[in-house]
Amino acid sequence: MYFEQFYLGCLAHASYMLGSEGEAVVVDPQRDVDIYLKTAEQQGLKIRHIFETHLHADFVSGHIELAERTGATIHIGAKAGATFPHVAMQDGSELRLGKLRITAIETPGHTPEGICLIVTDEEKSARPWAVLTGDTLFIGDVGRPDLSTALTPQQLAGLLYDSLHGKLLKLSDDVLVYPAHGAGSLCGRNMRAERSSTIGTERLTNYALQIKSRDEFIRQLTENLPSRPDYFLQDAQINRAGAPALSELPELSPVSAPELKTLLEQEVFVLDVRPNADFAAAHVPGSVNIALSGQFASWAGTILGLSARPVLIADTPEQYAEARLRLARVGIEDPRGFLQGGISAWKQAGFPLFQVPQMTVEELQDRLQSGPLQVLDVRREGEWQAGHIEGTEWFPLDNFKVSAPEIDPAAPLVVHCQGGYRSMIACSLLRRAGAKDVINVAGGFDAWRKAGLPVETAETAKV
Repeated sequence: MYFEQFYLGCLAHASYMLGSEGEAVVVDPQRDVDIYLKTAEQQGLKIRHIFETHLHADFVSGHIELAERTGATIHIGAKAGATFPHVAMQDGSELRLGKLRITAIETPGHTPEGICLIVTDEEKSARPWAVLTGDTLFIGDVGRPDLSTALTPQQLAGLLYDSLHGKLLKLSDDVLVYPAHGAGSLCGRNMRAERSSTIGTERLTNYALQIKSRDEFIRQLTENLPSRPDYFLQDAQINRAGAPALSELPELSPVSAPELKTLLEQEVFVLDVRPNADFAAAHVPGSVNIALSGQFASWAGTILGLSARPVLIADTPEQYAEARLRLARVGIEDPRGFLQGGISAWKQAGFPLFQVPQMTVEELQDRLQSGPLQVLDVRREGEWQAGHIEGTEWFPLDNFKVSAPEIDPAAPLVVHCQGGYRSMIACSLLRRAGAKDVINVAGGFDAWRKAGLPVETAETAKV
């Protein structure tokens, strides 16, 4: 049996290829599908089948393009309401490829149509070898239960409990677990960084599997859910019908510096994808920085939404091409264009460049000791509870799209996250909204801890 995991860090997304006797299956493909075609050719495999474990909400899947280019059959849960040609999978639905057997089990909870795929390599054993769990079971976490327009989060959480305890935990402890997402994905709360696990390890270490009461599970899974990006339900709808091939999307158009200045006056969104340090040193006033180095696609979808037509700013044609691809992966398909000549052209046109001042954690500590200071922590809830700087305000970046933090716009504002990536996004958004004196903390909370500076936790704060 051939097996490979493809991990896309920009989306914390894992897809898979399995093969036997010259035929292959792809599970949960990313939108740009050349990677699977190239791998299949290298391995001497023909892609015959495509499985979707559910209607993905955080990215646009490439199942339609991959099927069109290979002639493969698409398989998806019977409750998905998919409008493309497909095989509807139910409990016990089975597919055989050579010595490989894939058995579907319906596991609603994250979504109503979710399925997991039990993989058996009959060349080695008649017992299951692994289970591809989609967004039902993650490493250290489970899927969020609020991605349905027909069922309440409480109803979905109840179904998720039943799927976990009534089906997945019936598998042997040595069965390998391969989920569709890893740490950083908004499809769960606090996934671990590992890319795989076992049923036994998750049974012992996954917080959600320690909750024995169904009612308590529902309560914990539905309380304090992280903000759900608007684009999640839109992506699920796109995937229900299937997205067009990437080759069909329009090319980026050049935008001159004077044209960009006019667009900015019309409040068109301008997205600077350069590294954080470059943006901090010099950027177009009113532009927002989401650097390509991090989980660019997820944050672009969360902050901009799918209807956005941003003008992009980068340094090289390669950066523009990468940004274009990553935006399409979440469904932002028609950017307005790109700044021709980049930052240099803006400067040569005689237009001003702004900076974002940066502060070290030692400087922040000195400022805090000398008197009151507005400090905003934009990390997620689990990060905040695990440890934060005493006296700081917490407002996760995920919430910026729907509301704004309560700050004094006339006073200096210091912003930090875990390492500096999200805080620069937040600084640029705050500056775009009119805040004047915004300072980024270089290195973020990681640097604060490394420097041995005092940390408060959710528990110590209660004492």
